[in-house]
Amino acid sequence: MKTRKLPAPAGDPSDRRNFLKHGIVSAGAVAVGAATAKAHAADPIGKDFPAFSVTPGAPFRGYGQPSRHEEKVLRALTPGYGAIAPGTGSSRTPLQTLNGALTPSGLHFERHHNGVPDIDPAQHKLLIHGLVKKPLVFTEAALLRYPMVSRTAFVECAGNSGANTLPAAPQANCGAIHGLLSGSEWTGVSLSLLLDEAGVEPGAKWFLAEGADSAAMSRSMLLDKAYDDAIVALYQNGERIRPEQGYPMRLLVPGYQGNLNVKWLRRLELTEGPTHTKDETSKYSMLMRDGKARQFMFELGVKSVITRPSGGLGMPGAGLYEISGLAWSGAGRIVKAEVSIDGGTSWREAVLQAPVLSKALTRFRLPWQWNGSPAMLQSRATDEKGNVQPARAEWTAQYSAANRYHNNMIQTWAVKADGSISNVYL
Repeated sequence: MKTRKLPAPAGDPSDRRNFLKHGIVSAGAVAVGAATAKAHAADPIGKDFPAFSVTPGAPFRGYGQPSRHEEKVLRALTPGYGAIAPGTGSSRTPLQTLNGALTPSGLHFERHHNGVPDIDPAQHKLLIHGLVKKPLVFTEAALLRYPMVSRTAFVECAGNSGANTLPAAPQANCGAIHGLLSGSEWTGVSLSLLLDEAGVEPGAKWFLAEGADSAAMSRSMLLDKAYDDAIVALYQNGERIRPEQGYPMRLLVPGYQGNLNVKWLRRLELTEGPTHTKDETSKYSMLMRDGKARQFMFELGVKSVITRPSGGLGMPGAGLYEISGLAWSGAGRIVKAEVSIDGGTSWREAVLQAPVLSKALTRFRLPWQWNGSPAMLQSRATDEKGNVQPARAEWTAQYSAANRYHNNMIQTWAVKADGSISNVYL
């Protein structure tokens, strides 16, 4: 589908001046409120002020918490095997309730294979061994003395959006479908620095990363990634990594399948080839149309999703709205995000919110004057390598109907005249 650059018609809110014009009309109630507040300010008694304006507030506390009015902003829990294995399953980031490009640490998605271990950092160690000249063991205290680097990066489960590969479109909100995705600033020690200290043998081409959880979750990948941008992360969004994100340390491999970012990292073994562990043979392979399966497809494809308006949120009447969403790619920076309101017949380029970083979530925005008619909202991302997010038909033509991994097809939200929004397949 080729992009058609449409001229902005008169009064079209995608023009910034017209957006402000529409915004002034929409903000009329705010102006009235300001006038009312000014009148109240002249009242020395303040009898018309709400209680929170005339009574002392809460005292300081050691760790800040969200407002009680936001207590419904929670991750969606998806248990794996219930009572049989209560520590398996996932929780999903509520993408539809967030804004910007970073995910609060407490809302970062989770995927566990046997629960969250309670690790005493004083007892935890990281071993680097295998095809190295000098096997090394690092304690947390030792790593905290090394020079640190930061990476702003998304982490996405390979099975994210897998529900949209099912025969019928799931009727759920954006987070429930696409919420195995989060973005954070991660800080830690460059893996290349630690490997150089151990001394890499010439025959080493791969490395195995293993976690300290009771499932001993482990994956192998090419050693080149270790020398590209991989880090042993100790901090997330400025504070120490939380237990469900791998405390006291985790591997971060930006742009790769979430499962490769091994949490509770305890062992790195350098090898000649892949290790073929249970976590990379029983799952995380791509089922193809010809009956074969592809392994070791590490990099995640270019992808985007509109988070607002989106499934289940609803739109209370015609008028001005902002279409907003996220775009990302395992190959690098997002260079373009386009939005369609007619199911892909025509496209308009959205504004990318700065900073636009490599292998990080990028927020896009486009004002939309909804006239109350039915609409089909889609977004399409393009990355710096020229990769373009595929349409549903293009993606499904490649893979088996049983494949649930690496789904980066275009999402469609159907807006009805009554303002209700549902997930549909086009």
